[in-house]
Amino acid sequence: MKIGLVQMCSSDDPQENLVALTQYLREAAAQGAEFVLTPEVSNCVSASRQRQQEVLQHEAEDDTLKGVQAEAKALGIWVLIGSLALKTDDPDGRFANRSFLIDPNGAIKARYDKIHMFDVEISAAETYRESAGYRPGQTAVVAETDFAPVGLTICYDLRFPYLHRALAQAGAHILTAPAAFSPVSGAAHWEPLLRARAIETGCFILAPAQTGTHGASLGNARKTYGHSLVVSPWGEVLADAGTETGVTMVELDLAMVENSRKKIPSLTHDRTFKGP
Repeated sequence: MKIGLVQMCSSDDPQENLVALTQYLREAAAQGAEFVLTPEVSNCVSASRQRQQEVLQHEAEDDTLKGVQAEAKALGIWVLIGSLALKTDDPDGRFANRSFLIDPNGAIKARYDKIHMFDVEISAAETYRESAGYRPGQTAVVAETDFAPVGLTICYDLRFPYLHRALAQAGAHILTAPAAFSPVSGAAHWEPLLRARAIETGCFILAPAQTGTHGASLGNARKTYGHSLVVSPWGEVLADAGTETGVTMVELDLAMVENSRKKIPSLTHDRTFKGP
């Protein structure tokens, strides 16, 4: 099957980003994509909580979600919205970082809220406290499609192998890893982590990413690493989008999942042990 990975440089203006996203979906579909994937926070990349409060919406009203649903239906394709930043009704006012799998009828097939929050100090100049603005999800998700079961993850989830193993053991043949990765950690860890998760699970890893310096009307402009990747169940990098925005097309041979797992059936070799 043909898939299309969208690599974006989303600003803090959701309406502006929706225009670009719509064009990317149409471009991918025109090249034969049956499944198109977009990056984390496709609707709004912002380091300003004030700006997020001004422009983010609740799921039921979100213009990006509605627009992508309409495009998926018009184009007859599956779409993974890597994630949307959304308002919630939580008393503490925190947002949700939520991935959506949309079917060719424009219906929401699955939702996934990012479980692991990016609370790190990469350097004195680069510190993140995602949990201050976003509430963590509680539920892992595998969605059925007409081509393969798909397990959903988002960005920092990549560093937690047990989540990916659980998704694979629950039936996933494809794992999605949309991201807005830091340039520093991306250069060091992005490809090795994606390849490791693919090898450990015998899954295809589809990782659409944000890239470049993101336009900001308030607060500091964020920078992201890019390099959207597709990794085979054997750990081979099938595509690397580099740092430019656009659509990367890849043909997937889904039989590779079973072939890889037959060679090394480690998903069936769990053992209980004592300690440490």
